[in-house]
Amino acid sequence: MKKLIINTELSYFRKWTRQSYYIFRSISKECVISSLLVTYFLVAMPKESFAQADTVLVNNNQKLDEVVVSAQRASVTYSQMARVVTIMDKATIESAPVQSLQDLLEYVLNVDVRQRGNHGVQADVSIRGGSFDQTMILLNGVNITDPQTGHLSLNLPVDIESIERVEVLQGPGARVYGPNAFSGAINFITGTENKNKLKANISAGENGFYSGSVNTTLITGKLKSYVALAHKTSDGYIENTDFRNSNVFYQGQLSTEVGLLDLQLGYNEKAYGANSFYTASFPNQFEENKTSFASLRLTTNGKVKMTPNIYWRRSQDRFELFRNNPASWYQNHNYHLTDVYGTSMNFAFSSSLGKTAAGFEFRSENVWSNVLGELMEKPMKVPGESGALFTKNHTRTNLSYFLEHNVYLDRFTFTAGVLANWNSDLDRSFSFYPGMDVSYQLTETSKLYASVNKSLRMPTFTDLYYVGPTNIGNTDLDPEKATTYETGLKFNKAWLKAHAGIFRREGRNMIDWVKANSEDKWQAQNITELDTWGIEFSSNINIQYLVNEDFFINDLSIKYAYLEMDKSSSEFISRYVLDQLKHKLNISLNHKIYKSLGASWQFAWQDRNGSYTWYNKKDLSQFEERSYRPFWLVDSKLYWQKPTYTVYLEASNLLNQDYYDMGNITQPGRWIRAGVKLNIDL
Repeated sequence: MKKLIINTELSYFRKWTRQSYYIFRSISKECVISSLLVTYFLVAMPKESFAQADTVLVNNNQKLDEVVVSAQRASVTYSQMARVVTIMDKATIESAPVQSLQDLLEYVLNVDVRQRGNHGVQADVSIRGGSFDQTMILLNGVNITDPQTGHLSLNLPVDIESIERVEVLQGPGARVYGPNAFSGAINFITGTENKNKLKANISAGENGFYSGSVNTTLITGKLKSYVALAHKTSDGYIENTDFRNSNVFYQGQLSTEVGLLDLQLGYNEKAYGANSFYTASFPNQFEENKTSFASLRLTTNGKVKMTPNIYWRRSQDRFELFRNNPASWYQNHNYHLTDVYGTSMNFAFSSSLGKTAAGFEFRSENVWSNVLGELMEKPMKVPGESGALFTKNHTRTNLSYFLEHNVYLDRFTFTAGVLANWNSDLDRSFSFYPGMDVSYQLTETSKLYASVNKSLRMPTFTDLYYVGPTNIGNTDLDPEKATTYETGLKFNKAWLKAHAGIFRREGRNMIDWVKANSEDKWQAQNITELDTWGIEFSSNINIQYLVNEDFFINDLSIKYAYLEMDKSSSEFISRYVLDQLKHKLNISLNHKIYKSLGASWQFAWQDRNGSYTWYNKKDLSQFEERSYRPFWLVDSKLYWQKPTYTVYLEASNLLNQDYYDMGNITQPGRWIRAGVKLNIDL
């Protein structure tokens, strides 16, 4: 295998073999680099689990039609990045014993997934000890983070069967993606097939579980269309945990003389029993969400790459504190509708001084509600609901300007950039958030990196306005701000990909829901200071490369993260911010059994800081504060895989552990499912 280092501006490579990379210098075709908003790199080894490599490794019999190499605001190769980025490719996703993206993220280094509802119903995802509101969620590079609450940010109009790659940026990304990429960003990528395909998946299991999906890629001339439909349902693993979840999604990519035009349209609808979701005092909760999404982006050709983009996302939410038999004092359900629309433009070009990128983003966030916002002069009817009215609303506007420059020398890379941000809810002046990344190639197999970045996060509408039986919002909240320092070492050999790093985040005005005593209401407050430091380690060992390609073990992955927080407000009971995972260990193993029969194993150990209010579910007047207990989880998948079909049997929580991710919400015990996947060329 050869190492490929690309320093050109952007390239579409039609075929890669074992030939030296110098061959590309003799090709007379123009090299092109396409900019997405999240850094990623696709490692072409199909058995790779979590790619940390800084080079492209291509087997002799593999052919990649179009590999898009991207990076920060200015397009760069992954090898030039001085940041930690985790890539989950399609092979990793398909071998995982999961049926939702939330479960998939459980395996990512230093990512904390706190699930309220299983199988993609609802989960809070955070990175490096941040809160769920501090992680930006993107779909094909478009920001779909929910301004009402981060609880709803993972309401994607696609299911796991549509995802080709997941890209996770560890650490702040404000200067690249804008506000709210406070502790990291997660980008879900769809529709990367380059030939006509039909895929289908049907699975069923315990607790009345059923899942069905179908997606197809159709290429007609210069237009590539991707269409996906999915539906999932369950009776629930305990009372009031039933759900139904449906998606429809379209992505069209049209190649023109000007550039590549990309259209996305999606819709998600889910309804679910929300047993103890927001308070154990009222376990009979119910919620329904509807999410609509559209975006249109153009990536131009030419020496100066321009990427104009427009997008819109609507989220409609109905929350019922009592699914049935409401208390006499209960008046109305909570109704919320958020509309987010925006536009952005990115420019990137190369010169003798390096690569430069500049751009801007305009984003408008709007909420109508009977709970969130200021009183409206005239109430407005809630769409699709009989007799319900919106009585409150709020609108805020965000404007960001970006500037970044990249320098690449022989062994040294340097990137510096700044975000200038203005928000209508603040003092009407611009605030600046700079950042800098550096790396040095020590040897052919090792690289030292370091970075320092500033970031911010605006309060959500829930933080500002929500008032309920157990919660009190705070309209005087200030934005969260932080400076993050990190350094580490990356190691890359054909048989081993490894990374070890240390970081420190100095947070100011951190927002959390806190209370002084168990019987008090939760209140949104700025915790004056919250400093977080952590160490992380990841490794992937290609066992077959070490032994031989017929060896029964394919690969072994080990990842560990440790977090420590130094808080100035220890007198409070924290609901989110101070309940970080102190220890997280993940071990992944893939192996063959016989011919086309194989298995994958996921072992996870979690030890969470903090405590929760435990309620006796038979007598809710009995409660006490309890610390989270550490636990082991084992997931497994047995599969018979052929080119056109896969038959599988999988089990989550194989050891039937009793554990809690959040508060008093009981997580599912052992859950067994079976299914069939079809993969047909058209």
